[in-house]
Amino acid sequence: MSRLKSVHGGNTREAAALLGISPDQLLDFSANINPLGMPESIKQAIISQLSCAEHYPDVDYAQLHEALAAHHEVPASWILAGNGETESIFTLAHGLKPRRAMVIAPGFAEYRRALDTLDCQVETFALREEDGWQLTDRILPALTAELDCLFLCTPNNPTGLLPERALLEAIADRCRTLDIALVLDEAFIDFIPGEPGFIPLLAQNPHIWVLRSLTKFYAIPGLRLGYLLNSNAQAVARLRQHQMPWSINAFAALAGEIALNDEAYQQATRRWLAQEGQRFYRLLGEIDGLTVYPGQANYLFLRCERPEIELQDALLQQHILIRSCANYPGLDGRYFRVAIRSNAENEQLLTALRQALS
Repeated sequence: MSRLKSVHGGNTREAAALLGISPDQLLDFSANINPLGMPESIKQAIISQLSCAEHYPDVDYAQLHEALAAHHEVPASWILAGNGETESIFTLAHGLKPRRAMVIAPGFAEYRRALDTLDCQVETFALREEDGWQLTDRILPALTAELDCLFLCTPNNPTGLLPERALLEAIADRCRTLDIALVLDEAFIDFIPGEPGFIPLLAQNPHIWVLRSLTKFYAIPGLRLGYLLNSNAQAVARLRQHQMPWSINAFAALAGEIALNDEAYQQATRRWLAQEGQRFYRLLGEIDGLTVYPGQANYLFLRCERPEIELQDALLQQHILIRSCANYPGLDGRYFRVAIRSNAENEQLLTALRQALS
C-alpha cells in the first residue's frame, strides 16, 4: 500500500518530504506529462505577451473557442473550455444532474468525486483481470434504462487501454436507444496517431459529450486547460451559464490558441512516443517480476509479481516516483502506472527496477 496520500500522480512535494529531499531531486514517473516539455511556441507567446496579465481575460474566451473549433472543424458553440479537464468534468456533472450514473473501475477518480457532489446513485462496472483489464461487451447488458449517464475514459486511466472501436460504437448506440448521456473522456487520445476519437461523430449523436485536455500532450499542467464538446449548442450554452466567470487565466487561454497550430511539436511528440514507447514497453516486459500491459497512451500499466517487495518505496529510495494504483477501486498494491519519458530517464527507471526486483 502506498504511503502517499495524494489521489493523483505528480505530487512530488509529498514524496520528497518522506525522503527529506527537495522535489527537484525526484525523477517523476507518476504524472503522464509529455517529456518534450512546453512547446517553444507557447513559451515565446507568453513571454511576448506578459502584459496580458494586467487585464481581465475575455469572459467568453472567444478566440480560444474559435481556435478549438477550427482545430476540430466544429462550431464554436459546441465547445466550452475550462480550467483543466477536471473543471469540465464537474461542470458537466452539475449540468447533466444525473440521478443514476455508471463509472468504470479502475478509472479516473474525478468522475465519481463530481457525481458524489450530487444527489446521484453511482454504479460501478468492474473491469476484470482475466480480461487483461480491457473493456469488453459485458458492459452492454449492464447499460439499462435505469441509467441516465455513463462515463468512459478512452484510453483508460490507469491502464492506457483503448476499447475496440466497434465496441465503443455499440455502447454509443445502446446509450442513444436508452436515453443515456455518454461522456467520453479523450484526455490522452492525442498521443495515438490517426485516432480521431468521437468528435467527428458528434453531429449525429447529441447524447455524446467528449472531454479533452491540453495539459498532458502540451506539457502545461501548471496552466490548466481542458474543454468539453457536444453538438447541442443550447445544452452547451446552459452549462456556460453555470460556469464561474474567468475560470481560465489569460496565459492558459493564450496557450490554447497557440498550441493547436504547432504541427512541428505535434509530429515530434508522436515520433518520440512511437520510438521510445515501443522500446520502453519491450524492455519493461523483459524484467523478471513485472507484467506489463500494452497501453496506447504515454504511460504504461504494470503488475509487480513479487508481493514481498514494496515497489514504490524501493524506487523512492532511488529518488524515482512511480504511481501506485492501490487506491483505484478494483486494484491493489501490486499495480502501478509509469509515464513514458525520455530515453535517458527511462533507462534510469529500468535500471532501478532491475535493482529493486533482483
